Amino acid sequence: MNEKKNKIDLSEISIDQLNKPVNKIEEKWKLLPLFMQTRGLLRQHIDSFNHFVEVDIKKIVKANSKITCDADPSFYLKYLDVNVGVPEVTEGLQKKSITPMECRLRDLTYSAPIYVDVEFMRNKTPFIKRGVVIGYLPIMLRSNNCILHGKNDKTIAKFGECTLDPGGYFVVRGVEKVILIQEQVSHNRIIISLDSQKNIVASVVSSTHERISKTAVVLKREKLYLRHNVFAIDIPLFIIMKALGITSDQEIIQMIGTSEEVYNGLSPSFEEICSQKIFTQKGALLYIHDKIRANRRPYTVSNIPYIEALDVVRSVILSHLGNGVEKNRKKAFILGLMSRRILKCTGSKSEMTDRDFYGNKRLELAGTLIGLLFEDLFKTFNVTLKRIAQRSLSRRSVASQFDIVQSIRTWTITTGLTRALSSGNWTLQRIKVERAGITQVLTRWSYISAVGMMTRITSEFEKSSKVSGPRALHTSQFGVICPSDTPEGESCGLVKNLSLITHVTNDEEPKPVEQIAFLLGVEDIETLNGEELSLENIFTVFLNGILIGVHQYPQIFLNNFRKLRRMGEIMEFISIFQNPKKRTIEISTDSGRVCRPLIIVDPNGKPRVSNKHIKKVENKELNFNDFLQEGLVEYLDVNESSNCNIALYDSDIIKGETTHLEIEPISILGVICGLIPYPHHNQSPRNTYQCSMGKQAMGAIAENELIRADTLINMLVYPMKPMVKTRVADLISFDQLPGGQNAIIAVMSYSGYDIEDAIVLNKAGLDLGFGRCIVYRKYVCQIKHYRNRTNDRLASATPNEKKGSKQIFLN
Repeated sequence: MNEKKNKIDLSEISIDQLNKPVNKIEEKWKLLPLFMQTRGLLRQHIDSFNHFVEVDIKKIVKANSKITCDADPSFYLKYLDVNVGVPEVTEGLQKKSITPMECRLRDLTYSAPIYVDVEFMRNKTPFIKRGVVIGYLPIMLRSNNCILHGKNDKTIAKFGECTLDPGGYFVVRGVEKVILIQEQVSHNRIIISLDSQKNIVASVVSSTHERISKTAVVLKREKLYLRHNVFAIDIPLFIIMKALGITSDQEIIQMIGTSEEVYNGLSPSFEEICSQKIFTQKGALLYIHDKIRANRRPYTVSNIPYIEALDVVRSVILSHLGNGVEKNRKKAFILGLMSRRILKCTGSKSEMTDRDFYGNKRLELAGTLIGLLFEDLFKTFNVTLKRIAQRSLSRRSVASQFDIVQSIRTWTITTGLTRALSSGNWTLQRIKVERAGITQVLTRWSYISAVGMMTRITSEFEKSSKVSGPRALHTSQFGVICPSDTPEGESCGLVKNLSLITHVTNDEEPKPVEQIAFLLGVEDIETLNGEELSLENIFTVFLNGILIGVHQYPQIFLNNFRKLRRMGEIMEFISIFQNPKKRTIEISTDSGRVCRPLIIVDPNGKPRVSNKHIKKVENKELNFNDFLQEGLVEYLDVNESSNCNIALYDSDIIKGETTHLEIEPISILGVICGLIPYPHHNQSPRNTYQCSMGKQAMGAIAENELIRADTLINMLVYPMKPMVKTRVADLISFDQLPGGQNAIIAVMSYSGYDIEDAIVLNKAGLDLGFGRCIVYRKYVCQIKHYRNRTNDRLASATPNEKKGSKQIFLN
């Protein structure tokens, strides 16, 4: 009866009522399951891996596409294309497809071959060979290359998999491994901070395929210096500017700033360069050459000192901008901008960058991390091939018959990837980086513990550090990071979890966005002399941390850019935001930004989602992508959110000020915290404790728990659905794989004191099965095959045998 009362006949509602703004939270909430149906619970992991397989791996192979040989100048090996197959295993001389469950039971790695098409020279004749295997790539479950992708529940169950398992992990040597999300400070951005000597430093961590290097401008003893680990000492900034080709002192001042405050700050630096008597580019390069560390000097054919110094300046300083001659002026602009921000910080410490602001962080997912590892292994693979070619072609007797394809060994890439995923140690030789603890075994205490682990974020900070800043809950984390789900103890605040509808972006191609920016009125930085950057009405425009130009009317540019994004002309995950304090407009297309969907509110105060759209959702006429394409909902990252006024409820909307509306306030919580009923009635630490203990609740692990062969499985005999549940429980299908039982508790005093948290259990309840569990433990033995065509087989013990004895019968 109650259900009938609560149901509304939508056909009886008039057109005027349907076009009204949404006025009930229950109606808007229906967008949340719609998001889950389209994006999935752990879609960010799978999207990242798919992006690596479909885009990044092709870029890596293309960047290292040719191998030549000094012994024979006519010899070459060229990669034409690369693709990844479906998971398979080699048994004897045959190859067959394999399922994840078979890999778990047989301690195999769920991996697929990497095929390349190659063009190579043999006996002075070019050949093309297609489908050459160079290694095996571990495949993420539920990704596009997985055998489970696109299959219905019946087929998935036939493969022995759980239909509710979200995927997003790997099976390596029979063990389920998950790559934890890694939190890093964003690269290619200007960060203002203090060094150990309390000097103000503006630093940029440049990240390219070749290297990761840090360029810093430091204010030391009121003078500006450039600091880089390629130099033995700090180099005066004006000498670096002259080395970049900006030899006019007036032009240097124009690039840094023309205000009186900047003039006064530059005086000591000018006095220093005058005392050095360096006025030309060649003189600056000769000075720099003497300061280069001996082990960092580049190899050049000419061995001319200033040519060596010029090569260092072009390739090492702000390397993310490129190393061509045409990039020198852009590098000078960035160094001038860094210097101006430092000089402004001397008067006001508020100009310092907040390192804990989540817009300055990037999250590295599985695709990004495997891409870094694969690129390193692929370069090692090519070096090995080149060495083999060099050795073989130098011997005349072998040179005419030498076939480079026959020398390809798959173990370099296969073993490197498998070992890294198995141990969790990422060793990148080309950039000399070693990171530990990247992967962990997927905990299968319960269904919830497995799902919760997939959203876990680990920080780069040391757990033993006593600094409170990185541990504190920052206001910029609202809506993207769960405020309650963090461990107790030394990891508190450093290990975090994503919120329910948080999305982590992948790399998008920046070139089309740059062209659109120029069409919308951005003036190219190459056409300016530098003085324009200091004007009060000029805003500098950055694309992924690279200065591309300036704009005089920032608000018009922002509005037009967002209109194009809402129309679908620009990718929905590309963000743009304005910083009035620094007079910058920053466009981001890079990977690792956290963003979330919000309902757009028009200037008249009406949300774009109305009851008409909710009715279409109920009739399954719209999916979440339709809301994006029609400009009703958009994704905002942390930086762009700072430009917006977001209302929690419809009643909070202020006409002319509110720009967005939350889909559902509960979405600020994570998966585990979302299962807590009435969390707003609890003391905050209690929610945190429950997030830790909820993962340990014994219950159903998965639908395939009876055929799994995990080392240890704890299974509750009578799991129950909770009496009080949240909407999040329905979203993640917690009712189908519940954890725990509904206990009837009587609170009463007993006979003793100091009982604290002790519980007296009812024996009758235990006899009836309350809290009863089954523990499954895996035992392993080897079954051998003998030369006389006999083999061991497993059999149950006969009744006559002693209790507890084990026997292997012979065929």
